[in-house]
Amino acid sequence: MNIWKKTIIIFYLVSLTQADIRVFNRSTGTESKIKTLPNSEQLYMSARDFARALSSRLYENQQRKKLVLYITNRRIKISARSSFIMVDDQPFQMSVIAKEEAGDIYLPVRGFLNILKSTTLPGINYDPKREFLDVDVVQFTITAIDVEEKSNGTIVRLKTKKAFSERNISSFINKHGWYYLTIAGGLVDTVTLNGALTRGIIHSVESDQIGETAQIALKLRSNVISHEWYQKLDPYEIVVTLRTPLGKSSTRIKDVKNRWRMDTIVIDAGHGGKDPGTTGKYGTKEKDIVLDITKRIGRLLEKNTSIKVVYTRTEDVFVHVWERTKIANEVNAKIFVSIHVNANPNRKIKGFETYLLSSGKSEDAIEVASRENAVIKLEEVRSQYQELTGENLIMATMAQSMFMKESEDLAAMIQIELDKNLDSPNRGVKQAGFYVLIGASMPNVLVETGYISNPSEERNLKKPGYRQNIAKSIYNAILKFKSSRERLLVEE
Repeated sequence: MNIWKKTIIIFYLVSLTQADIRVFNRSTGTESKIKTLPNSEQLYMSARDFARALSSRLYENQQRKKLVLYITNRRIKISARSSFIMVDDQPFQMSVIAKEEAGDIYLPVRGFLNILKSTTLPGINYDPKREFLDVDVVQFTITAIDVEEKSNGTIVRLKTKKAFSERNISSFINKHGWYYLTIAGGLVDTVTLNGALTRGIIHSVESDQIGETAQIALKLRSNVISHEWYQKLDPYEIVVTLRTPLGKSSTRIKDVKNRWRMDTIVIDAGHGGKDPGTTGKYGTKEKDIVLDITKRIGRLLEKNTSIKVVYTRTEDVFVHVWERTKIANEVNAKIFVSIHVNANPNRKIKGFETYLLSSGKSEDAIEVASRENAVIKLEEVRSQYQELTGENLIMATMAQSMFMKESEDLAAMIQIELDKNLDSPNRGVKQAGFYVLIGASMPNVLVETGYISNPSEERNLKKPGYRQNIAKSIYNAILKFKSSRERLLVEE
């Protein structure tokens, strides 16, 4: 691997007391330190000190507890109390949340550096046994991708910074419809490639850096007759040609577009009628808050888009849980979003989170699902509800597994948009067994917009302006999800 600019070596001197991280910058020959936080499971480092050690520009918003790091040509947005970071406009999730301490944001070292390695600084190599981190500040050599549809196939152009030895490039198509191009000695800009627009028979692009080898994977919509690649020198490119039967491509494209165009969505206001949901300290009822938020989301969509909005309820009435997803299926909705507010015996807990249908991965998630599922006790007939544990939950989850990736994407987008507009902790994307999500034949999520059991959050939820911020955030996430899904559908 060629060194293009400079090398920074970070030595980890971590004892039982979590000593500071010493940093030696080889380009300047100077040493500095990064403060750390003691933690029983994770090592956290100061984002401010990290930026200073790399001589990176830093922007801070103390009021919103956010900062932006400018490293090489990337803009990295970080928020305290959130596990998400934004690299340019793409979200990435660390395993644990960032912490706030003394006006600084502390980042989980491994989680943050793993994201940095794949998106911004490909030369990072961390040896946990030696407590040693070597950072080569190098340029990506595979920088962009363009996809062009032809009548008899698709042409893919990989923009590169140099020519590669042809013996270091190989390609194949596996039996699952993925085309793989492997380039030994290449450094791929995964953020740019993975967010690229696609068309023709290319459904999606996934790139990865594996050691000193770059791998670009193209998910194909249909079989190809033949494939080949060659290099161009002016400008530097690797050109991939994928041939399909003449006329097959446009027919398939039109069919896919009509089937998956996001023209109808269902917004579900949780609870209602004899089921008030949870109630706050000041008497605020969940059913009233979520109905208002739901209507606000719907009005934004109806005013600004051509999307047909279907509501499971528009007034204070009781709707059976099973009826909610049945409505979504009957109108052929492309997404199902259920709106709720949360509660906890610990009144200090606050924040927003978005759930997917799966077995609960934490005690908190299981507790939330149990509370939301308690509504079936109010229903006259409960025979259609099987116990949501063990094999029954596995079968329900498997039935919706084809939409799990889309549901995860939608959930992440909702969390990111809420995080932008609310001064409340981002509690991340979680999984639990909610009856209301079972049976939805489309991407589906349940949004807990805040903790009504927290007095300050209850006061916020009672404010029309705050509810409008929630609605605008979910509306923005829906539009981004729509755009991301429909850009996979090629032009006619």
